Amino acid sequence: MPNIVAYMMILIWPLVTIMLFRKLSIERALIWSILAAFLLLPPGTEYDFPLIPALDKTSIPNIAAFLICILMLKRKVPVMPASVIGKCLIVLFVISPIATVLTNQEPISSGFLWLPGQRIFDGISAMINQAIFILPFFLARSLLATKQAQRELLLAFVLGGLAYSIPMLLEIRLSPQLNIWVYGFFPHSFLQQIRFGGFRPVVFLGHGLLVAFFAMLSLLAAVSLWRRAEDGRRGQYMIAGTYLAVVLVLCKTVGAIVYAVALAPLIRFTSNHFQIKVAVVLATITLLYPMLRGADLVPVDAMLAQAEKIQPERAQSLGFRFRNEAILLEHASQKPLFGWGLWGRNEVYDPATGQSLTTADGRWVIVIGIFGWTGYLVEFGLLTLPLLLLWVQARHRRRDELSPYVGALSLLLAINLIDLLPNAALLPLTWLMAGSLLGYAEALKAGTVAEATPAVANPQKPQRGAMAFSRTHEPTTSEPVIEEPEPEPLGYARKHQPIARRRQAVRRK
Repeated sequence: MPNIVAYMMILIWPLVTIMLFRKLSIERALIWSILAAFLLLPPGTEYDFPLIPALDKTSIPNIAAFLICILMLKRKVPVMPASVIGKCLIVLFVISPIATVLTNQEPISSGFLWLPGQRIFDGISAMINQAIFILPFFLARSLLATKQAQRELLLAFVLGGLAYSIPMLLEIRLSPQLNIWVYGFFPHSFLQQIRFGGFRPVVFLGHGLLVAFFAMLSLLAAVSLWRRAEDGRRGQYMIAGTYLAVVLVLCKTVGAIVYAVALAPLIRFTSNHFQIKVAVVLATITLLYPMLRGADLVPVDAMLAQAEKIQPERAQSLGFRFRNEAILLEHASQKPLFGWGLWGRNEVYDPATGQSLTTADGRWVIVIGIFGWTGYLVEFGLLTLPLLLLWVQARHRRRDELSPYVGALSLLLAINLIDLLPNAALLPLTWLMAGSLLGYAEALKAGTVAEATPAVANPQKPQRGAMAFSRTHEPTTSEPVIEEPEPEPLGYARKHQPIARRRQAVRRK
């Protein structure tokens, strides 16, 4: 049971978000408002009101950042991608829950089992939840689509990983206790956090798998910055990457370690073009996996044999996942188009006792069970689309025409998609990476990448943060020169608004 501190942290986070947007540039504030909430807010703590989805560590930061950008900073955040496919995916992602509700209005009743039918109320709530869930995608597509913003995103992963390593090492030594000490409860099974004779850290992420995955992201981001940094800073990133590699190994999660070992050499030594190609291959495998799994084309026995060589317990865990996937896929095949809906209807139960017989681990099988193949193709299609568009735009361009960080971000997004096969960790950070890559791919297609350069039009105005930009406008001889800078942090705007108005009046005279 969460304590009062847990609920207060959720409640005050919009104020924290406002402070970040006051002090930092809009790009940095967006990144850190989402990332810090992911790392610090309590898991499993929510305010549950009628009709609207639960307000928790995911929805509150998303809503706060979005409202600040559009209401306080007056920044336009378009929600529709440029491509027709992207527009269709966005629309279906938001409205498809209504079709799920309309096809699941009957209750499920057998013996001691009774599950309610879906109501229009549930469909409206699910639509709102879908819209809130994808807000970081819209924000990143609009605000993080430049080379500088991509570097800021990778740098935030590194700094966040370095800071988070302190409580991680504490829990590796003492056992996962911080969530109990700070928020008054333990968010998951304690036994699942014991591996290889030691403990996996949980901190405030709910499970050791999430902590290890974030440590892997931080390590790969450090490797990318190490490669692209100036000579004076390469040693710093190399030391940071080495330290994060040690922390990742101490997390005792085989999957995250395998991801890092496979991708770190690619990020360090291969070109952007090759990294994007590998990312597209990984994303395609993810998109096709459920179809291959249903057709028994996935080498399940060979994968179990390899897991047995590593540790018998890992083979048992993987075999458990595969058995549950097969049962859940068979159940989902009864309602393939729009799924079974909410309230646990996607699971298989014992009619005699009413107890669930299945455990859904992978994000893909959860989405197929709840929203059907429509929901799966829409959600994973949105996450795959940026990589496909980027590959189309990048394959005929020279190396110096691409952002030096776009290949690493592509691989980070792709490995997150691969991880959604055994796990369900679709994070706000995933949507940030996907939105950044989609916005960058669209800018490449439109030929507007070169326009995103640091502002120099107004030398009298100090630049705040590393990401200050302005739109330039070429005036005619009869047109007054009125500059339109990008929104600054809220504190700057309030402090300098009277001065800006006087200067504008002088120009008009």
